[in-house]
Amino acid sequence: MNKLVLFLFLCLPLVVNAQFFEVGASVGSSNYRGELSSNSSTIDFKETNLSAGALIRYNFNHLLAVRVHGRYTTLSGNDANSRIELIQDRNLSFSTNIYEVGVTGEFNLLGFDPQSGSVSPYLFGGYTFFKFNPQTDIDGVVYDLQPLGTEGQGLAEYPDRIPYKLNQWAIPFGLGFKYALSENIHIGLEVGARKLFTDYLDDVSLTYPDPLLFDRAGTGNIAIQLSDRSNSSNEKTGFGRGDTNATDWYFISNFTITYNFLESGTIGGRRFGRRSKVGCPTF
Repeated sequence: MNKLVLFLFLCLPLVVNAQFFEVGASVGSSNYRGELSSNSSTIDFKETNLSAGALIRYNFNHLLAVRVHGRYTTLSGNDANSRIELIQDRNLSFSTNIYEVGVTGEFNLLGFDPQSGSVSPYLFGGYTFFKFNPQTDIDGVVYDLQPLGTEGQGLAEYPDRIPYKLNQWAIPFGLGFKYALSENIHIGLEVGARKLFTDYLDDVSLTYPDPLLFDRAGTGNIAIQLSDRSNSSNEKTGFGRGDTNATDWYFISNFTITYNFLESGTIGGRRFGRRSKVGCPTF
């Protein structure tokens, strides 16, 4: 037992000295996949939007890091982009601002050591909290869709359809590539997905409700128009408005730049944190 304690004590500096702390920013693009991207069959690159954010990253050692990030982007979709006539006929569209804050862990596959001008791919995953609010317009007037209950949410006739929450959790995951331009400045490219727990990012999920019920809900003519905007006049109550996929997704691709501002060895800065080429002592 005493040898084990001494072993861990002597090896601890090799881990602690590799720690460093970064702050930075990212800019890139976002895309959405759901009902309004050809019924979740594709990512519609016509609906690519700008994404920007900031991050703080703490590196425990050359392999493991954790970061906190904040991000803003816009997501959008439109049935008019589809090549399928039935989807074009549905004639729905949406856009939403996305505000997200998340915590993710990173694993550097080759190890990341800025002292040596390191290059490494990495994997990441974690949790993100995001806020959204799907909107669309009629004749240039923009409407928030969630309060209108376009699929009968809140109506007694549809007890299983409750209004969806505009604040949700998601699981971000993906891969990236980082490079140390210098000991202080690091750049990277990253591609990630957000696994959502809602199918209402685009306000579309289930079947068409009975339009005669909207007056009773107090949403009236606007809700009727935005629930069924199809070009055909067929009766649609009970027919599919959404697809069979359980949830929507969105994707972020971005370029990152960070600055390592800790140079003091008092808390494991890199000046005193060169990775030792000598292993732990043996007994």
